[in-house]
Amino acid sequence: MKIKYISIAILATTLTGLNSCTDKFDELNTDPNRIEMVTPGSLVTPTVYGMSTYFTLRSNDFTWEIMQTGLSNPSAANGVHRYYFTETSGNGTWTTCYRYLRNIREMEQAAEREGNSVYKAVAITLKAYIVGILTDSFGDVPFSEGLLAEEGITQPKFDTQEQIYSNMTAALEQANVDYVSEGVMEGEDILYRNDKTLWRKFNNSLLLRYYLRQSKRIDAYQKIKAILDNPDDYPIFNSNDDAAIVRISGLSPYDYAWGRRQDYVNFTAMADFFVDNLNELNDPRRPFIMTQANRLVDGEIQNIGYRGIQSGHSGDLSGLDYNPSTPNGDLMYPNNVGTEIKEIIMPYSEVEFIKSEVYLGLGQADLAKEAYEKGVQASVEQYGGTLPEDYFSNESAKFDGTLERIMLQKYLGLFMVDYQQWFEYRRTGFPELPTTPYMFYQGVMPSRFMYHADVRRFNPENYAKAVEQMGADDFHTKVWWEK
Repeated sequence: MKIKYISIAILATTLTGLNSCTDKFDELNTDPNRIEMVTPGSLVTPTVYGMSTYFTLRSNDFTWEIMQTGLSNPSAANGVHRYYFTETSGNGTWTTCYRYLRNIREMEQAAEREGNSVYKAVAITLKAYIVGILTDSFGDVPFSEGLLAEEGITQPKFDTQEQIYSNMTAALEQANVDYVSEGVMEGEDILYRNDKTLWRKFNNSLLLRYYLRQSKRIDAYQKIKAILDNPDDYPIFNSNDDAAIVRISGLSPYDYAWGRRQDYVNFTAMADFFVDNLNELNDPRRPFIMTQANRLVDGEIQNIGYRGIQSGHSGDLSGLDYNPSTPNGDLMYPNNVGTEIKEIIMPYSEVEFIKSEVYLGLGQADLAKEAYEKGVQASVEQYGGTLPEDYFSNESAKFDGTLERIMLQKYLGLFMVDYQQWFEYRRTGFPELPTTPYMFYQGVMPSRFMYHADVRRFNPENYAKAVEQMGADDFHTKVWWEK
């Protein structure tokens, strides 16, 4: 992705040179293939597109499996759906997050050079999004010194997750103010088309996520309520039009996440936990997400409704007498390339489910119910569906005043949203996922990735301090907000 934005910048530099042929010799003699400085706007789209595409893939090949949404079929002997992790399981997450955090650092520096507070705010918002995934995946990570190699810091210290959360919530609070400055956005922006009002809503919606993630550690409900009670000072997502959703055409340079339709569709089955819950709700999201299962009857293939297969199975599915539901290719790779698809960074429904949990925790059941129902409706409409008028007449769908009910719908609403289902399960324990004897660790879900092996090799002293801070570097060491 870095190559793409540099190529755009090179083109812009070349065109400028053609329009300035009477400039001084030393300017004409400048190498057009070297970029002296980037503009902050040139870094927005590469960062947004790169992150959303990478984590769209990861939601499919990691979060689907660990959260019993879908799984490889046929399955490898040691699949993630059996909680099989290796010390390299998080390497791609580590390198990808730091790669794009470097873009953010350059964006911040460019915004400071130009005195543009709005782009500084955009940089903070994107940094919070990326750092949130990074620290929630690993725990304590290099943050304050993580990208200072050019300043001579090649062995950065690890900041505690508590420090990171404190730093980023303060930064998001400041960004909320900076968005109303006179600065303008004028670069390419694949997410919000340079609408700083929408960027501000994204910023403050992320702030809600940050506060709620710390619910075991701080009085998160009161902090969130203070934001909800002041919509003029803290605008947040109010509709799907506000949501942080990247619309991808599939045409170069904005290719779909998968190289081919069959790469998304083939060799994957939906998991029965996910499918059975949607069936119990008689949910209108099913046809957008998956195909119907089928079986051979009297020599003809007949659809039999939506059916998945068990996560954490033994590997022997020889007794299965049907072909399970598979991903609907139109969701991520339509037959007609050029048809717009959506990669979700943060959905509007998440904000409503946050509100529902907070109001429930504060004893405001009516407001909790209202937000819950808005969250469900937003998730259905995000796909282009329509919520049936009798949807909440279903006993399995109606608001019942429990966190478990809210979190089940939040789990469904976070489909295809990076690792958020995993993070929220670790925070709340919901939804309750079934286990099998074939899962590793006696069916106890891993809580984090191990640090990248290069950290142990090239930053051993600070790695040792990080392990001491965390307690251990293994898959079941709980991060700060989980304890």
